[in-house]
Amino acid sequence: MADAPGTARALWALFEPVHAVTYFAPEALSAFADAGLRGFWRGYFAGRAAALGTVGPEPVTAAFFGFAPAMVARALPEVWSAVTPGAALAARQAGARAALTRLLSGRERQTAEAADLLLERVRGLDCAGRVLAAAHHGLDAPPGPAGRLWHAATVLREHRGDGHVAALVAAGLDGCESLVLRTGIDLPRHELQPFRGWSDAQWQAAVDRLAGRGLLDAAGTATPKGRLLHRRVEEATDRAAARPWQEWDAGAPERLRRLLAPLAGSCAAALRFPNPMGLPAPRE
Repeated sequence: MADAPGTARALWALFEPVHAVTYFAPEALSAFADAGLRGFWRGYFAGRAAALGTVGPEPVTAAFFGFAPAMVARALPEVWSAVTPGAALAARQAGARAALTRLLSGRERQTAEAADLLLERVRGLDCAGRVLAAAHHGLDAPPGPAGRLWHAATVLREHRGDGHVAALVAAGLDGCESLVLRTGIDLPRHELQPFRGWSDAQWQAAVDRLAGRGLLDAAGTATPKGRLLHRRVEEATDRAAARPWQEWDAGAPERLRRLLAPLAGSCAAALRFPNPMGLPAPRE
């Protein structure tokens, strides 16, 4: 495919909302609470990390990247005394499936067809160097079209996310710096700092480091150099996410886009914009 990186970015904006219901939809939050994971962040860290097993805070901080270590340590490994990884995965899948069943009601045929197309890209996916993608790739898809669609979207978004982390590391950015730079471009600080657990002192230290590299100006706005670095990180992320979309039948990406666009729009009803993921609102 001539523009597999561009296809990767365009389709990410459409399958990410499908995955993201697990963080926002009431069915997803209730499923975690019913499993004994009360409080949003206990469910978040247990649900997303469960594919790795009874893991501690250090590998999760590394893999999730943007979270303050102290925030991760407040949840892990303590959550494993309340729930097993298997139970956390079951709750996550059940909540996502219930949410999508409601949100995509009346679009069952499109849901099933989109799930089949995405799963086609997931089968045999190369996850070398992508720990979160590999862990989720090894899981069985939940039953039903909604479950299969969510599973495929989740594997592909973690595959992209692992590549994004690699691009940030290669750009010389740490977890806090990556967020601070983004607030200098297009996202408000209140959507990032409190949801990733960084203190004001840690945030200011990251501001100072980026300013010292000429990436931020005195007002905290990204300089041309900072915007160039951010653009290069995004381009590297798209290139790293391109492989699933290469060597595909002509017309298949556009077919998938047409299927996913209304599904993403329906899922967006459960999300908020802007959000800590930097996910743009789906276009009509």
